[in-house]
Amino acid sequence: MNQQQNIVVLGSTGSVGVNTLDVVARYPERFHIVALTANRRTDRLFEQCVRFRPEYAVLNNTEGAELLTRRLREAKLETRILCGDSALETLVALPHVDTVMAAIVGIAGLRATYAAVCSGKQVLLANKEALVTAGGIFMDAVRKHQATLIPIDSEHNAIFQVLPMNNRSDLAAAGVRRILLTASGGPFRTLDRAQLVDVTPEQACAHPNWEMGRKISVDSATMMNKGLEIIEASWLFGVPESSIDVVIHPESVIHSMVEYIDGSVLAQLGNPDMRTPIAFALGYPQRIEAGVESLDLTKIGTLNFIAPDIKRFPCLSLARQALRAGKSAPTLLNAANEVAVEAFLARELNFSLIPELIEHVLAAVAIESLQVLEDVFRADRAARECAQMWLECGRISSKTHVLVG
Repeated sequence: MNQQQNIVVLGSTGSVGVNTLDVVARYPERFHIVALTANRRTDRLFEQCVRFRPEYAVLNNTEGAELLTRRLREAKLETRILCGDSALETLVALPHVDTVMAAIVGIAGLRATYAAVCSGKQVLLANKEALVTAGGIFMDAVRKHQATLIPIDSEHNAIFQVLPMNNRSDLAAAGVRRILLTASGGPFRTLDRAQLVDVTPEQACAHPNWEMGRKISVDSATMMNKGLEIIEASWLFGVPESSIDVVIHPESVIHSMVEYIDGSVLAQLGNPDMRTPIAFALGYPQRIEAGVESLDLTKIGTLNFIAPDIKRFPCLSLARQALRAGKSAPTLLNAANEVAVEAFLARELNFSLIPELIEHVLAAVAIESLQVLEDVFRADRAARECAQMWLECGRISSKTHVLVG
């Protein structure tokens, strides 16, 4: 390729953002960083600006933006510093931007990712919550504005790779029977339910195979991450909930599978390294080197597969329930989960009560139709308010040591 690909990285200081820049750095003649964005990690964003010299950098807080501006001036860099969510929406729509890596965690990344789609960009989607919370609205915008959407989650990227390139939009016509999402099972897959009561944030964030951020690590530990991926897969590939299965695969070598009506099952294998799906998306439809070690199957020896224990990990069932309910139910699920995970990481909620909070919100908040993006944020706010009230009730009765650890 003679022309450089101009890239905006939303969430450049997180795990996916860092891995994206690792791949980009291998091809300075092929990729140009237009903008890097972060929430609060000023030091890491400064280091990234020094290395990649983007045209713009965005921080989500004024104090950090002012500090970064001073440091970049001292370093004699011409990067322009912007602040706030509106800056993200402006940058992804710039005419010379080709590709947007959407790697902001949670619903916080929805507006900017949606703006990138509405600008007809190539969007590398690591922000699964965009589809979980606003799937119909989001996919309608992809089609209307002829945006290109390539999934970055290792599972959905694996499915994308093993589907027929010329017929990913109609899986029934392509002969697909079902999608099988693999899951590591997280750090607690062998624990009894009683043992989950006392687990700590440190234990929950110690993923056995992947290096991930704290929020997604907790989601992996509860298996809510797999539940969100079921919803994401349904929207991405246009299949019903009943055609998506989950299988525990502790080695994390097979990243997902597709079963065809003739009995064939195609799988994508690789070491658990996010640079593989990132490099696939950045180079698509070509393949580029990612810096990932070759997979040695003789060293692995055995691949195991186990059915998920729904009683131990009820979040998986809650996600399926929300997908079947449709409308705003997945939005409510996601918001309640974000509140629950934040409370757990702050040691304000026991790990085993995360699904109870989510179930309460799904039962207590009305499920409504979503027509425009503001409907999504309205449902999100209602769910968060309900979840916070539930937590407050727990704090009031904290002398019982039931809700608050």
